[in-house]
Parts: sequence; structure tokens; C-alpha cells
Amino acid sequence: MASGETQTASEYIQHHLTNLTFGLHPENGLSFAHGAAEAKDMGFMAIHVDSMFWAILLGSIFCWVFYSAAQRASAGVPSGLQNFVEMIVEFVDNSVRDAFHRENVFVACLALTIFVWVFLMNLMDLVPVDFLPELAMALGIEYQKVVPTTDVNVTLGMSLSVFLLIIYTSIKSKGFGGFVGELTLQPFGKWFIPFNFFLEFVGLVAKPISLALRLFGNLYAGELIFILIALLPWFIQPVLSVPWAIFHILVIVLQAFIFMTLTIVYLSMAEESH
Repeated sequence: MASGETQTASEYIQHHLTNLTFGLHPENGLSFAHGAAEAKDMGFMAIHVDSMFWAILLGSIFCWVFYSAAQRASAGVPSGLQNFVEMIVEFVDNSVRDAFHRENVFVACLALTIFVWVFLMNLMDLVPVDFLPELAMALGIEYQKVVPTTDVNVTLGMSLSVFLLIIYTSIKSKGFGGFVGELTLQPFGKWFIPFNFFLEFVGLVAKPISLALRLFGNLYAGELIFILIALLPWFIQPVLSVPWAIFHILVIVLQAFIFMTLTIVYLSMAEESH
């Protein structure tokens, strides 16, 4: 690591886990934060520019690749790209058919988007931990956290979007009265409305929180282990980093699959009535 000569181990870890934050600072006005303390002073409305940049870039790559494959699709001998895209689409389609109780094009498209987008964001965890941050520093950018799913704001934003879809789907299929009735009358009837509402509300709110924290926790832990390995002597790093990277590929795919599957299941549950 190029910065290891001037940084302590704790400073190195803190640098690699700090987002490039832009916001309104009480003293400096609109500016980039120089450290976690300034980022904290910017408050809730500050933006993690690196997380936004990489998430949007990877999402754009996903759209471009799949659009290109669709434009070049043919009924004859398929190209390698068409085979790859069709394999992913078929895998997601089978997952939707297994978890959702009826055919729904919107849910299938949503599941495909979630799986591929989350997978690509997770995949950034396999980029050497020093490569992009050091490149950013050479360009004058102080911080660069390149794995969007290690930012709880990203995972929580995605899960809250799913949560809003759950509410919308539930109200659309049951009506507003039916939705409120499920929150207040289940499971113990009208004589226990406050207790029913507490149980159902906690279960409802737990869905987006668990979605966000599961993805964030697994990827953040994986990134932290890569950073700790990078602190070891150079001759030890390959011995640990290569096996961990191979194992982490399973985590990357599995977490994308879990986020997709739980989204399908939650939307399916939202359409069902007691």
C-alpha cells in the first residue's frame, strides 16, 4: 500500500472505510468533507458521492449490456452474450415462478434488476482494496469507497423502495380498509386491536430493516477482512487474500440471490389475504 508509509493501521482502515461525502457544512458551506467529523457535521442531507457514483455506473452497465443483448438477439445460433443473458433471465424467471403465486411481469423485471444490480455492486468487493482509492488520491480525490453495498444508506434505500412496493401492492390487492384490517385485526381479533397492531407493525417494519442490514453486514465484513489482509506483510497477503476472495464469491452471489428472493416473497405475501 502506497499510503502505508505515512499512515498507522487504524488510520489506514478508517481511510478505506470513509465515504467521499458532499454536503452543507455549518462553517465551510457546500463542500466535500475532510474526514468523518466533518461528514457528521453535515448531517442527514449529506450525500455519499462515491456510493452514488458506483451504484449508478454499475446500474447503467447492467442496462446497457442487457439492452445490447436484446437488440442483437436472434433465433439462430446465439452469441456468447445472448447465452449469458438468457441464462440469467431464465434463472430469475424460475425463482419468481417458485416464490410468487401467479405470473407477474413487473415482479419478474424487478427481481432481475435487483439480482444483477446487487450482484454487480457486491462484485466490486473483489477489486484490490488499494487500487481505486490510491488512484482516486492520485487524482486529488481524498476518499473512495467503491463497494456501494457496504454503505448502509444504499442498502437501506433499496430496502425502503421494496417496502413502499409492499405497501402499494397490499393496498392495491386488498384495498385500504383491508390493509388496515390486517394490521389491526390479525391475529387475535377486534378485542386486541392495540396488541395486534403492535405485532403486525413490528413484523412489517422488520422486513426492510432486515433486508438492508443483512446485505450491508455481510459485505461490510468482507471488505473489512480484505483491508485487514492488506495490512499484513506482502508475502502473506496472497496466502490469505486468494482463498478469502474465492470464498467471498459465494457470499457475493448468495447475498444478491437472498435480497431478490425475499423481495419476491414479501410482494407475494402482500397480495395474500387472511
